[in-house]
Amino acid sequence: MEPARSEMSILPNGKGHDLGEEMCMPMKTMMEEEQFDDPESTLAENIEFLPNGDGKKPRFTDFEGKTSFGMSVFNLGNAIMGSGILGLAYAMANTGILLFLFLLTAVAGLSCYSIHLLLKSSGIVGIRSYEQLGFRAFGMTGKMAAGIAITLQNIGAMSSYLYIVKSEFPLVLQAFLKTDTSSGEWYLNGNYLVVLVSLSVILPLALMKQLGYLGYSSGFSLSCMVFFLSAVIYKKFQILCPFEEFSANSTLAHAHSNVTVNHAHSYHNGHVMEDDSHCSPQMFTVNSQTAYTIPILAFAFVCHPEVLPIYTELRNPTQRKMQHVSNISILIMYTMYFLAALFGYLTFYTNVEPELLHTYSRIDPYDTLILCVRLAVLTAVTLTVPIVLFPVRRAIQEMVFPNKTFNWIRHIAIAVILLTFINMLVIFAPNILGIFGIIGATSAPCLIFIFPAVFYIRIVPKDKEPMRSTPKIFAACFAGLGVLFMIMSLSFIIIDWTTGSGSALGGH
Repeated sequence: MEPARSEMSILPNGKGHDLGEEMCMPMKTMMEEEQFDDPESTLAENIEFLPNGDGKKPRFTDFEGKTSFGMSVFNLGNAIMGSGILGLAYAMANTGILLFLFLLTAVAGLSCYSIHLLLKSSGIVGIRSYEQLGFRAFGMTGKMAAGIAITLQNIGAMSSYLYIVKSEFPLVLQAFLKTDTSSGEWYLNGNYLVVLVSLSVILPLALMKQLGYLGYSSGFSLSCMVFFLSAVIYKKFQILCPFEEFSANSTLAHAHSNVTVNHAHSYHNGHVMEDDSHCSPQMFTVNSQTAYTIPILAFAFVCHPEVLPIYTELRNPTQRKMQHVSNISILIMYTMYFLAALFGYLTFYTNVEPELLHTYSRIDPYDTLILCVRLAVLTAVTLTVPIVLFPVRRAIQEMVFPNKTFNWIRHIAIAVILLTFINMLVIFAPNILGIFGIIGATSAPCLIFIFPAVFYIRIVPKDKEPMRSTPKIFAACFAGLGVLFMIMSLSFIIIDWTTGSGSALGGH
């Protein structure tokens, strides 16, 4: 069943046009469009993938992208980089270095392939909107499925980021000030702090009309994570294994350890040290926690809701150029992920905690460098929220106001309502955030694996690629892999809830 013509003519930024007008577009407009496309790279794409084969180029005339290649890399890298990097050392401890490297490499490659499917589908029909690709493939059902998945996935991610701000920011300030939490100052109250951060930092950035304007904040966010990585590498050569516990309470817990206290160490003498029997790296490890790391690594490169909006605003956009942006962003994050996991693991080995920075606090909670790193991570997480909010606002625009042109009042209202809703969840109903684990376990596989594959299968014409062609068979297998990851993730979450073990690691 063919979708309505008026729906298909809706442009990603909410502007509509008539198909008849498109055919009668003045020659001046066509010449202007040629100035913004790379003729050499787009010609081959158009000849190969256009369904009508008439040689006309896919139309992206609704928006003139002005964002540079570098800023696009910053934005996409910031969208990929989440708080999950703090748990990768723990994941490596439960898989071993070689198995972790294999899984991370496989997931990075699958993410590049998934983005390739999205960009190829987008190039065929001239649409750079995830929701409109869904409409083109499955009508209103596909559009609503994509929009709802993006909304739920990103609201869950933003809630987790703000919950980190609420829980960690007061602890960092307390450590800097060496103040007891019972003193009751308002600036040590996480509820006040998360609202203050939302109003003073997140909301002004979230009101930006275009993603390209967030390139500078994304670059600063990535710089904060580079600082985090540098500190992790530096601490590897400063902290010796076995390490000393800071808390006196830990002395009783480790009193059975046959360890002398004359071990050379740069931290407080007299504290009982961890057993050195676990101070050797494992290349390959399989234990009860290994299976939990697979779905977590599978979602380590979640950025797909942001890919097409960034593509829309890219200067001189072509499929090849946007694929380069994606590949470079994923390569940078892949490198940072592996180095952070490797040096975090080689510092604490099997004693590493699910949250890496908390392990450093076991040694010295007042270490100035680690406190600065924790503050930098909080800054990076905060600056990621506007990037993640942008696709949600766009999805709501597509689902609720599909025929409306841009309006500042509506633009501001959607951002304010979203931030207010997320803050209310974090402040008044933090226990509900566990539900977003199930939401993420269903929406993330859809956005990363299932939707790009099935949209590709439906959109690419059968006369170009038959259903039994190799690309479509690969796409079908890719969608099946997404279903497998979804089942695994849901199973682990249900097991955790029933056993109360809380074994599953944090997600993106």
